Amino acid sequence: MGKTYRSGVRTNRYITPPGLQSGFLGFRTSVVRGNYFCGYKKGGLSTSGIGIFELPHKKIPMNKSTFFTGQPIFSQLLKLIPKDILAKIALAHKADRYCKRFNTYDHLVSLLYAIFNDCHSLREVVSGMLASEQRLLHLGVKYPPRRSTLSDANNRRSSGVFEAVYYSLFKRYAGLLPDSRHRRLYMVDSTIISLFQEVLRTGGMPPANGKRKGGIKVHAMLRSDQDIPCFIRFSEAAANDSPFLKEISLPSGSIVLFDRGYHDLSSFQRLTDKKITWITRLRKAFAIEVCQDNVVNASQRHIISDQLVWVGQKARYKILTRLITYRDEASDKIYEFLTNDFKRAPQTIAGLYRKRWQIETLFKRMKQNYPLRYFLGDTENAIKIQIWCAMIADFIVNLIKKTTAKRWAFSNLRVLIRIHLFTYINLKVFLNASEKALLKAFKPENSFNLQLFKT
Repeated sequence: MGKTYRSGVRTNRYITPPGLQSGFLGFRTSVVRGNYFCGYKKGGLSTSGIGIFELPHKKIPMNKSTFFTGQPIFSQLLKLIPKDILAKIALAHKADRYCKRFNTYDHLVSLLYAIFNDCHSLREVVSGMLASEQRLLHLGVKYPPRRSTLSDANNRRSSGVFEAVYYSLFKRYAGLLPDSRHRRLYMVDSTIISLFQEVLRTGGMPPANGKRKGGIKVHAMLRSDQDIPCFIRFSEAAANDSPFLKEISLPSGSIVLFDRGYHDLSSFQRLTDKKITWITRLRKAFAIEVCQDNVVNASQRHIISDQLVWVGQKARYKILTRLITYRDEASDKIYEFLTNDFKRAPQTIAGLYRKRWQIETLFKRMKQNYPLRYFLGDTENAIKIQIWCAMIADFIVNLIKKTTAKRWAFSNLRVLIRIHLFTYINLKVFLNASEKALLKAFKPENSFNLQLFKT
């Protein structure tokens, strides 16, 4: 009958005609697209024929892109968001009322997909999810959204739903975030995200071309040891920062740092009454009346002066504070700090205020790693939803970073998750040794090279 040799793409069969020596391979038959071709050539004579279609009996391992085992990395990230909590939030906000298919969970998954993949338009989100339609079943999404469906959901479903999701995650996993830094130290600041339309009023002078753009201001409070905002509010970009101090609530004995944008003296006094230490910089509009000059220790050579002063605004309201004048050795600049802490050394006060830069790093990280330059909707609600989903994605990535044994730079971890979002591999094993895990998971078990002789 002859011998059959198989490869990964076709079956080669050699038939020895009667009367020929047994060492001759004979006719070669190949299976190509359902046809079975036979060819033989000896001394210029060629013969061809058509045989029966024959499939290879040996199992060929398929690539992970077509053969799914386990769960993709995206699915493992979504497991950090419990579905029962999400269902309770949706029920409390009536977010799924009149929804037939595209519920709150599908909406959240779609926006997190857009955040992790840096999608800048509805078309990118929808086409990307359609390209991964088979994998969406492992995420719990049965129906990929259409552009109109996603756009309507961004306008109709309240941003308060995603705000509640963020705070529920913070409450659930906050205990895994702290490190060795100061646990009572808080930073308060705000940042402006520019918009292409004046959906929310922005500040500053109008541009030369007369096309004024809008802006949304994100107010955040960050605890030093968590590196994740514990309190967030939104306002127009033109709004003042000071009202945000009236909304924060901190335990007694805390230390809060903020810049000169927060200048409400009544809020300063309220924090003092609650035994909360605050440190800020002196504003030029403040009226200063010196009460006492404290002695500066010679060892603190960067401290110019340490004074007790009455601080007021146009002589309407005054509070007793401490004014420390500090010279920075590196830049040779002079800084003036106001605080209600009368016990700590002046050098310690200046060192604490220097830690306020941590919240600036947070804003920089958010703007560099997440799509906050282009929004999937032009309404206030859609813009807030996308920012909340970016905060949720940032929380998840930070949680993974904190709980992984290997130390990762945030930007590297963020890019790695984006590239392997639908890779079917264990996330913990992958992050501890990414290249080894990939080589082990996708190592070919068989060679697909054509083998003519058995070895």
